[in-house]
Amino acid sequence: MTQSMYSDRVFLFLQGPHGPFFAQLSGMLQRAGAQTWRVGFNAGDAAFWKDKSHFIAYRDRIEDWPNAFDMLVNDKGVTDIVLYGDTRPIHEAAVAQAQARGLTVHVFEEGYLRPWWVTYEHGGTNGNSPLMSMTVDEMARALDHVQSDTIVPPGHWGDIRHHMLYGALYHWFVMFRNGRFANFTPHRDISVSREFRLHFKRFLRIPLSSLQRVLATSKIRLGGFPYHLALLQLEHDSAFQKHSPFADLTEFLDVVMQSFAKGAPQHHHLVIKAHPLEDGRTPLRQNARALAKKYGLEDRVHFLGGGKLAQLLDDAKSAITVNSTAGQQALWRGIPLKAFGDAVYAKPEFISQQSLTAFFENAHRPNREAYQVYRRFLLQTSQMPGGFYTARGRRQLLRQVVDVMLSAQDPYAVTSSKSAAYQQQLRLVK
Repeated sequence: MTQSMYSDRVFLFLQGPHGPFFAQLSGMLQRAGAQTWRVGFNAGDAAFWKDKSHFIAYRDRIEDWPNAFDMLVNDKGVTDIVLYGDTRPIHEAAVAQAQARGLTVHVFEEGYLRPWWVTYEHGGTNGNSPLMSMTVDEMARALDHVQSDTIVPPGHWGDIRHHMLYGALYHWFVMFRNGRFANFTPHRDISVSREFRLHFKRFLRIPLSSLQRVLATSKIRLGGFPYHLALLQLEHDSAFQKHSPFADLTEFLDVVMQSFAKGAPQHHHLVIKAHPLEDGRTPLRQNARALAKKYGLEDRVHFLGGGKLAQLLDDAKSAITVNSTAGQQALWRGIPLKAFGDAVYAKPEFISQQSLTAFFENAHRPNREAYQVYRRFLLQTSQMPGGFYTARGRRQLLRQVVDVMLSAQDPYAVTSSKSAAYQQQLRLVK
């Protein structure tokens, strides 16, 4: 049998998205000829990894993990590490060591252009992404001579119900089957059992929450008033925890309402939209109500517990966020956007540089042409069509991402090198 050109590649998988995606990705890499291993830190990791002969259970303390990782790399001859989210303590330590050794770090994350894409980058995502140091002009030059297709999003995938189901299964295994992983420490700031109870309580409240959302949405849509949209994200999400100037979302809301009271015309309203997966660990609705009273905005502030974003954005005057990926949906519509945290889309061409008070008075619109360049660059590089949680989404993702992972260059370098090669050809002709 002919030896595979990828037989010298050894991929070490760390923690991934809930569900079978990492296991399926490993299987396809093996069929390409590469070796794969998985480190599991809890029973949830083990439950979704079928290849037990290539599963390594890590049962020691988190403090001992860097030394264990170093030994694993040496023992298995690891050339690549694969992980989901780069800011968990387990992943931060591994990424630092892998980069010092010159290993390739493959990082998956939810799509920057959600909900129809997955993000795949080398080295880091969000505030650690290579995009943070790239200008729109550099992206435009990279795209100048790259043939690109019009990428149309699919009609449906990435179903949040599948996400919730896999999350519930994962946490069940951690809660009730974790005996052999006694030293496991979750990367969240609350225990797995409390997180499970919060999600269960949220599930029981779905009928009431849905009714509240329908009534609040009707009041906004039928009210006839101009409104600005505050896009909240999960307070425990890594993008907020690691790349935000605020200690919590209540502090963010305080800043927003104070500036809204000073700058927005009296007939304008403020709509606060919570993340669809908000579990109630912070009483955001009550805190928003208290802040509205503090700044005399009781009749001009509306709180929505999740729900669909598109219809709200279509009629919004502007949007404000810390660094939520939902901000990209505002930019795509040409809606003025103010962002406070580090975000891959926080480019001066299309993110408002005004003070928040001035923004509420008269928000500057984004440069649509610059944003289209940025969006096109992402679609040609790090945004992979598909999803982690549905069978159809995983099939679509695997069709493309495996070849990209086996490539010698990261997605951004491939696009830039094509442009550089074209420029070199022009110089030779001259």
